[in-house]
Amino acid sequence: MSTNLEHLELAKFYRNIQQEIRSAQLSEEEGGSSEQLFTEIAVMLLADAGETENARISYDEKVLKTGVQHKINAYALSDNYETLDLFITIYNGTDDISRVLKDEIEKAGRRITGFFKNAVYKDYVNEIEEASEIFDLAHTLSDSKELKEGLVRVNAFILTDGVCSSDNLPGHSIDRHPIYYRIIDLNYLYNISEKSHMPIEINFKEDGFHVPCIYSPSDNAEYQSYLAIISGSALVNIYERFGSRLLEQNVRSFLQFTGKINKGIRKTIMTEPHMFLAFNNGLAATAEEIQLEPLPDGTGSAVAWVKDLQIVNGGQTTASIYHTWKKDKADVSGIFVQLKLNVVKNKEKFSSVVARIAEYANTQNKISASDLSSNGVNHVLLEKLSRTIWAPPVLGKSQQTRWFYDRARGQYKTAMLKEGFTQAKRRAFELKNPKSQVLTKEDLAKYINTYQEVYDGKKLVIGPHFVVRGNQKNYVQFMHHNFSSTPDNIYFEDAVAKAILFRAAEKVYGVKPNAIGDMRYITVPYTIAWLGYRLNYKLDLYKIWKAQDISTGLRDKLREIMLHVESYIKVHAPGSLYGEWAKKEDCWNAIRRQDFAISFDSIRDELEVRGQGVNRTRISNEDVVSAEIKAMQDRLQSVHPKTWEKIEEWGRATGKLSPYQRTMARAIGTNFSRNRKLSEIEFSNGQQILDFAIEEASEIFFDMEEYFEADTVNVPAVKPEITLELIKAIVKWDKRSKKLKDFEYRFMADLAEAKKPLTEYHMSLALKNYEKAKRCGFQED
Repeated sequence: MSTNLEHLELAKFYRNIQQEIRSAQLSEEEGGSSEQLFTEIAVMLLADAGETENARISYDEKVLKTGVQHKINAYALSDNYETLDLFITIYNGTDDISRVLKDEIEKAGRRITGFFKNAVYKDYVNEIEEASEIFDLAHTLSDSKELKEGLVRVNAFILTDGVCSSDNLPGHSIDRHPIYYRIIDLNYLYNISEKSHMPIEINFKEDGFHVPCIYSPSDNAEYQSYLAIISGSALVNIYERFGSRLLEQNVRSFLQFTGKINKGIRKTIMTEPHMFLAFNNGLAATAEEIQLEPLPDGTGSAVAWVKDLQIVNGGQTTASIYHTWKKDKADVSGIFVQLKLNVVKNKEKFSSVVARIAEYANTQNKISASDLSSNGVNHVLLEKLSRTIWAPPVLGKSQQTRWFYDRARGQYKTAMLKEGFTQAKRRAFELKNPKSQVLTKEDLAKYINTYQEVYDGKKLVIGPHFVVRGNQKNYVQFMHHNFSSTPDNIYFEDAVAKAILFRAAEKVYGVKPNAIGDMRYITVPYTIAWLGYRLNYKLDLYKIWKAQDISTGLRDKLREIMLHVESYIKVHAPGSLYGEWAKKEDCWNAIRRQDFAISFDSIRDELEVRGQGVNRTRISNEDVVSAEIKAMQDRLQSVHPKTWEKIEEWGRATGKLSPYQRTMARAIGTNFSRNRKLSEIEFSNGQQILDFAIEEASEIFFDMEEYFEADTVNVPAVKPEITLELIKAIVKWDKRSKKLKDFEYRFMADLAEAKKPLTEYHMSLALKNYEKAKRCGFQED
């Protein structure tokens, strides 16, 4: 970071993290060490940016007489066992940002690698207690044949709350598994919190690969297209390093790589490698930027370097080439694949253009990429509902809140910036839309799929075992089998109730050192699924929605069930591989058959009673649209008329607003200053102008709070109505307090006794006496 402003922003980001850690420690429900709380924050930011998934915050340390042999703070294992992310934390927690030295990074690298080495070579498995947070992973690493065969890459993340100038440590292999190190310091965390995505960069030239290409002569403002030929060796190289990070984020669930090899691709590589280019349709990809260089023989150009390469079609081709190379030891150096590479020119529309290219590149599939992306019709409907439905007020709190559906990554932050022009408005936005009530589409899938089974014929397609498999796998099941009905307000309220139930269950389970065990990601969904199944899905969700919480009785019952479920899985999991068994339908079938001798008498009041249900009113689409328009109107009106004038002046000075837009901005400000309604044209244009001004010149809004404060000061105070009763009260009060002068008291007494008439002139004099009495302590009843 170079500028003073960036340093200030980084310092602010650091303080916010430390404050979040302290707040979590003060919470009765969470607690936990500062180091692990920081680990959780860092991992969540990485997950939001699509750089890890389904991470488990799990601490373990092995100490010998010679010092710490290994240490781990968290891990994430992909569903197909291709990627293992290991996290180790260097936490300082100082008042000011600290610098992390190279030897600290190297020490952390040795310790996190030490864990993997101890576990994969079985040196550590028999030493671990079953209650250890790392027990499940260690057993999986040492005993799972599927993992040993499928593991492609181990990413060793070194997390720190300091700043580090060291380069990433060089990679190496342990037991034929490549390990790649990544330093995630405060700068990196700040960048992904702001950008939500850090593009990968691939240098084909440095890696020794030639990727010849020709470019399309088509000239347009959206993209530049190139047709390239990439070798199998180059694909193997980038796939091994980056895996699913090569996939377009918004439809990653849909385009996910698997460890399965396409039989046709394998056969071609093994028997007719020279025919691969002719037989295969190739890949489609996008990029933010590329650099070309002449080919060594001077016959054309090659892609030397590419920024943010994202494969939008051909993920299975890439994975199949890699796995044929790895499992069959096939020579892929003679394999060549066609690559259509679209470099997006318009940086402001980068994400939307890439998503559209991905959608149209996958139209031949059973379910389209757009269906799985955040742009699906149902997702948009849920977003509108979440912006217009207020949650019932919680006892003891006057502020009503909303559950914010974060349909696309970063919407919450964007909405805060667009609605919170000033610090006060930003705080108001957070009060109305608490961070604790933000729902992502992956969250939605997890909460809804956990609650109730779904069958497709006789095939079970929704159950807790899918939830345990991780966000992406579960999300695909949700979109295929559990999101077909059109959402309305009742659907939304029930979905929120399921979210409240799930999150409450997580708190009941707890976190170390005050947790039931070390299997929260398994036990919570299985517990809720078992409870729903046993109650025939008659839990009163509307009661949970109205209370915005679950009852103490239900909380106690969840804990009772969790203890049984966790114990059952630990006793019956084959080979003590809890995580593997919990992902299988066999595990759910076995648990579903158990009654655990649990009585539901204590929670009968939590169930729906047949014939006594509440008639819930469905909100029409018109009502939703009307509420949405009102919210947009309020947003425009929350901008001060003087600020609208400044927008117009800025647009003229920079030329960034057309004459029509400038006129529109001034007209909107004038109308608001005179309390006039906006026309439809002003309303529509106002939204666009405001969005553009916020994005291009946010400094315009910095002094808006001062304008509103000045208005408040300049508005004359509302004069109270001087009544005979009020005059009598002042007289009675002054008999005791003696604050009015004799002539003032005598005048007020004459009015009270009707010796003087209550004329307009006399009322103005009485008002002055009233104001003096107020200053001296008079209070109206």
